[in-house]
Amino acid sequence: MARRRMVYEGKAKILYEGPEPGTLIQYFKDDATAGNGAKKDVVEGKGVLNNRISEHVMTGLNAIGVPTHFIRRLNMREQLVRAVEMIPLEIVVRNVAAGSLSTRLGIEEGTPLPRPIIEFYLKDDALGDPMVTEEHIIAFNWAAQQDIDDIISLALRVNDFMSGMMMGVGIRLIDFKIEIGRHWEGDFHRLVVADEISPDSCRLWDAKSGDKLDKDVFRRDLGSIADTYSEVAQRLGIMPRPGERTEGKRGPKLVH
Repeated sequence: MARRRMVYEGKAKILYEGPEPGTLIQYFKDDATAGNGAKKDVVEGKGVLNNRISEHVMTGLNAIGVPTHFIRRLNMREQLVRAVEMIPLEIVVRNVAAGSLSTRLGIEEGTPLPRPIIEFYLKDDALGDPMVTEEHIIAFNWAAQQDIDDIISLALRVNDFMSGMMMGVGIRLIDFKIEIGRHWEGDFHRLVVADEISPDSCRLWDAKSGDKLDKDVFRRDLGSIADTYSEVAQRLGIMPRPGERTEGKRGPKLVH
């Protein structure tokens, strides 16, 4: 088999040239990072879990008409996705005060927000992914006003879907980050949700206890990130709990 050509490598994923024109293979690594790469570790199985959780969310979004770059899962660590022109922004949707919002504004972590708040950050590791305004986005031609309006609409639809999905399994969606790409079809394009949606890119709290079920477990040394992500996968029905039967056998086997 010919060696695949790598297109891009990030902190948690690698993109390879896809088998068909206009496609890419997205590979999920076991690397865990925090603080813009200041804290690093390798967590066995993390990539498998994020691949399956992101597949689950993206499939659900596609099903309700929210366009994504996801086509299908290829194996336990890889997805086939559409090649898109990434807009250089991280879009953060916040439902509850936490993380940098609490730090910046002095709002106690866990305070419900009066409505979802959408923030934009320039995707630039060297600059620490600074927050930017719509004025910056338009002035520097990262996206047009119509793009911004469409991004906000997509982000709110993702928030509605994920909030319901997570609350259905006893998890509060505190906030999350998405990235958006332009999928070109000839001279026209549409905006699609790209990258991944997983506990790496969300804040998820247990609805009753408030226990963290996301990457804050790694950021704040609160426990095992593998066990935490497994708990999310189990609640979503992606992965059976230890002792549950799967295809006649016992064990924590990921569901195909």
